[in-house]
This record gives sequence, structure tokens and C-alpha cells, in this order.
Amino acid sequence: MIQSMTGFGKATLQLPTKKVTIEIKSLNSKGLDLNTRMPSAYREMELGLRNQISQSLERGKIDFSLFIEVTGEETTSKINAPIVRAYIAQIKEIIPEADITELMKMAIRLPDTLKTEREEIDENEWAAIQNAINEALKDINQFRKDEGLALENEFRTRIANIRQLMNDAVAYDSERVETVKTRLRSALDEIQVTVDENRFEQELIFYLEKYDITEEKVRLGNHLDYFLETLNGTEANGRKLGFITQEMGREINTMGSKSNHSEMQKLVVMMKDELEKIKEQVLNVL
Repeated sequence: MIQSMTGFGKATLQLPTKKVTIEIKSLNSKGLDLNTRMPSAYREMELGLRNQISQSLERGKIDFSLFIEVTGEETTSKINAPIVRAYIAQIKEIIPEADITELMKMAIRLPDTLKTEREEIDENEWAAIQNAINEALKDINQFRKDEGLALENEFRTRIANIRQLMNDAVAYDSERVETVKTRLRSALDEIQVTVDENRFEQELIFYLEKYDITEEKVRLGNHLDYFLETLNGTEANGRKLGFITQEMGREINTMGSKSNHSEMQKLVVMMKDELEKIKEQVLNVL
């Protein structure tokens, strides 16, 4: 089963003094483009976190966010009391009659009145956060699988359409041969010349061989089968599907250049349209 690179996963964790929320978003990308956003206190865990995410998601433009909401009474920000007292003393010299409450309001707004103490990461707490991250990864992978199933159904429909259009185009082959014969006969009759029938048939065969699409039909059919076979694989195969669509495009283009028949050309255009829709969606496949 194929997977989409588009997905979203979320998990929440309630700790004694804080609430942890993990969100992971992904879009299509040629490789792994991982962007992480987390509190500075957890930055030392970023390398291991990146490895954890890359092993699970493999490819895509990934946005990882770790939000911390303090719900307890503890806080890492403390009032820098000596600095506040120094500010109050300086302001008092300038405005001796100022009320102490007003002095406090002014002082607390000045720089360096709050200091943030670096909090050491608790191993048990981080282990719980990692479990929540794994839940979010599981959530986004399920999202990717569901999206992949929708893509697979669309691919199968488009492939079946191309196959039907190809067969419809081939059905015009005998009519095309007769049209060419008639056109050549009419041209000879107009100039009123006598030709050797055997030579005429030889030249006609040579002419028609240039427009024969049997090989293209066989190769295109093989590419369609290979595309479906790859869909049924278990490995990440978005790149391979992209390569197969390129080969399909070559065969369809060659059929169009050889068709020399208005109805066949219309069918070739419809095949190209179906193929372009496949190519657009293949970009989202993991």
C-alpha cells in the first residue's frame, strides 16, 4: 500500500505542572526537510528527536512543534530583586515624592528585572514526552496511509482509463490503413498513371510501417502493468512511480506522432490528460 506525504498528527500529555502538546505536519518534498520548533530547554534533545522523526516519516517537508503550557505554580522566571531595588532607588532620587507602588510599577517594566533560570530536563518527564511524540508519529502515519489509499484508488482508475483509451485508439488502426490506401489511390487516379500493383503494395507497406503503433501499444501496456505492480509493493515507491509515468509519457507521445488519424489523436490527447493527473498526484506519494 502506498502512503501520501501529506499528513497531520497530534498528541497531548498532562504532566504534574505542565501540559505538553505535540503537532506534526507534513507536505510533499523530494527529500526530508525537517523543521523543529520547541522550547529552548529541550534543544539538547533535538538531534535524537530528528533521528526519531526521520526514521518514522522518511520523506516530506515536516514541521514539528512542541508546545509547553505551565499549569502549576512553578515557573522558571524569577524577579531579580536586587535589580528592582536598584531601579526604585534611582527613580526615587529623580522623583522623591513618588508613591512606592508607582515606583514598583515603573521599575518592573525596566530591563533585566526578570531572570530565567535554566531548567534541567527530567529524564522521566522526557520519556513521557517521547511516548507522546510516538503517538503523534503514529497518528500522522495513519493519516498518510488513509491519504495513500485514496491516491491508490485514483491511480487505478486513471490507469484503467489510459488502457481503455489505448485500446480504443488501436481499434482505429484498420480504418486508418484503409484511409491511407484510399488517399494514395485517389492521388494516383488524379494524375492518371499506371502503377505496378506489387510495387504499390510494397510502398504502401513501407509507408504504413512508419505509422505502426504496435510496439508502442505493447510497451505502454507493460508500463501500465508495472505501475500497478509497484502500487502493490510494500516499500516507499513514489520516485519509482514517477519514473514509470515518464516512460508512459514517451510511448503516448510517440503514438500521437504516428497516429495520422483525427480520432486517434483525440484519444491520445485524452491519454495525456489522464497521465498528467497521475503525475500531479505521484508527487504526493512517499
